[in-house]
Amino acid sequence: MSSPRLLFARRASQLVVGLFLYGFAIALIVRAAIGVSPWDVLTQGIVAQTGLSFGLVTNIVGGLVLLLWIPIRQRPGVGTVLNVLLVGPSAEFGLWLIPEQTNLIVRVALFAGGLALLAVATGLYIGAGYGPGPRDGLMTGIHRRWDIRIWIVRTAIEVTVLSIGWVLGGNVGIGTLLFALLIGPMVGVTLPLLRVRLPRDTATPREVVTT
Repeated sequence: MSSPRLLFARRASQLVVGLFLYGFAIALIVRAAIGVSPWDVLTQGIVAQTGLSFGLVTNIVGGLVLLLWIPIRQRPGVGTVLNVLLVGPSAEFGLWLIPEQTNLIVRVALFAGGLALLAVATGLYIGAGYGPGPRDGLMTGIHRRWDIRIWIVRTAIEVTVLSIGWVLGGNVGIGTLLFALLIGPMVGVTLPLLRVRLPRDTATPREVVTT
């Protein structure tokens, strides 16, 4: 195969593998039951109120967030669309495969493993250069559209979804705080290592973000 084909094959496989592992990592963190990310708190809250599956709600929320890209003039990439389609089913698969745990040591291990896997998965799928996930793109899109500092946008969005999810019955705990504190620095390590270098580096991500 020619070099462009090899590059495409690597990027495509890295994207798909990264998105699958991302959903599986979410399942590990959910099964740890010591607190989940703000967006997953929202997902759990909706699940608690509707009875829908976690994976389906993840897909629905991702699709709704993607619609919010329209007024901020943010264009989705292939990776954005696949994020909406693949993360939910892979999370549902992980929840089916991994039983609920009662032992605290096992739960802490699941959380630590899930957080590490999620950092690697984020580096894989964002590093493929096919576009951010819908939630990440909403944050960066608002930042670019109205020149609001990225940390302010991120904080406002995550506090909002966390509050709504908590009211609806999502799991807020020490894991939620650890996720907020650690995932950024961890992705800051994995993303440079896993980023695919494209001609002229046109796909260099400027912000390290999470879902």
